[in-house]
Amino acid sequence: MKYYIIAGEASGDLHGSNLMKALFQQDIEANIRFWGGDLMQAVGGELVMHYKERQFMGFAEVIFNLRKISGHIKFCKKDIETFHPDVIIFIDNSGFNLRIAKWAKEHNFRTHYYISPQVWASRAGRVEKIKRDIDAMYCILPFEKEFYKKYGYDVNFVGHPLIDAIADRPQIDENEFRTTHLLSTKPIIALLPGSRKQEITKMLGVMLSLVDDFEDYQFVIAGAPSQDFEFYETFIKKSNVSFVSNKTYDLLSISNAALVTSGTATLETALYKVPQVVCYKANWISYQIAKRIITLKFISLVNLIMDREVVTELIQGDLNKKRLKKELASILHSDKREQLFLDYYELEKNLGGKGASENAAKLIVSKISNDKN
Repeated sequence: MKYYIIAGEASGDLHGSNLMKALFQQDIEANIRFWGGDLMQAVGGELVMHYKERQFMGFAEVIFNLRKISGHIKFCKKDIETFHPDVIIFIDNSGFNLRIAKWAKEHNFRTHYYISPQVWASRAGRVEKIKRDIDAMYCILPFEKEFYKKYGYDVNFVGHPLIDAIADRPQIDENEFRTTHLLSTKPIIALLPGSRKQEITKMLGVMLSLVDDFEDYQFVIAGAPSQDFEFYETFIKKSNVSFVSNKTYDLLSISNAALVTSGTATLETALYKVPQVVCYKANWISYQIAKRIITLKFISLVNLIMDREVVTELIQGDLNKKRLKKELASILHSDKREQLFLDYYELEKNLGGKGASENAAKLIVSKISNDKN
C-alpha cells in the first residue's frame, strides 16, 4: 500500500523513522513518501522535503514566514494528489498538519495521526476539527486517551516511542566516547539547548554562564542535527566546554546532570535517568501570546505526565544565572537528586512498555486493509 507521512522536526523524524521500520515489517511492499529528515531517509522511501527547510519557532516567527509556509502547504497538497496514497499519516507538527488534514479529508483521503497535537495544552476547541478531519488517532501520552474521551473521541494509546528508541540503542564505550569527543575526564553536565536557531540562541548563553561556577565538571553541548558546528562555535568562549553533534543519547547515557530546553528532550533526559533543570525562554511577543492561551500547570512532559512537579522549570524571567546556578547545584549535590531517580522510574512505568511504533503500525495497516475490503 502507499503511505504518505508528514513529520516536521527532529523528534518527528526520529519517531517517523521507527514507525516506517514497523510499517515495512507489517507491509513488505509498502511504498512510502514522506516529509521528514535524515533518520527517515535512512529507513527507505522517498523524501519530499527536509524539516530543516520549514522550522519556525513561536507565534511571531510563524507570522513573519506566512508566505513561505503557505507555499509549502500548496506544494504538499499537489504532491499528495500526484502520489495518491492509501493513507496520510501525520506526526505531531499540528500547525502544518491540521491544515493539510482538513483539505485531505475534503478530498476523501484516509487520515491517520501518530503523536497527537497538544490540544490538551491550549485551544482545546481544535478537538472538534480533529474529530472531523482525522479517521484514527494514535496517542503516546497516557493522559491523552482520557482527555479525548471527554469530547466523545475514541483514540488509541500505543505507548511512547522513546521507550523503544532508547532501549534499542547499543551501549557505548564511555572511555572511547570521552577520548574521541570530550576535553577531559571530569563528570559531565549536558546542555540540550533545543534544535532551532532561535531557541538555541536564547538558551545557550545563560546555560554557559555557569561554566566558571562548576569547575569540577565539564559542560558538553548536544548539537542538533539540523545545525552546523559553526553556529554553536560563536557561543563557546571557555576551555571547559565541549561539543558533540547528533549524539545526544550517547551523551545523556554518561552525564551527571543536564540543563534542558523544554520539549521532547526533557522526557529523553528523564528516561536516561539524568537529573535535569528545564529551561524555556521565548521572544517577548511569543511568550505573551502563549501565556494567554496555554492552560497547563507545567511545560515539561515529565511534570505533565506525572501531574506534579518532578523537575524544576525555569521559564522566561526565572531563567537567569542566579536561579539556574542554584537549581543545578541542587540536582548535583542534594537529596533532590535521589528523589529524581525514584520519580523517573515511576514515570517510565506510566508510559507503558516497548512497542509503540509496532503497535501503531499494526493498527494503521489493519484499519486500511479493513477499509479497502
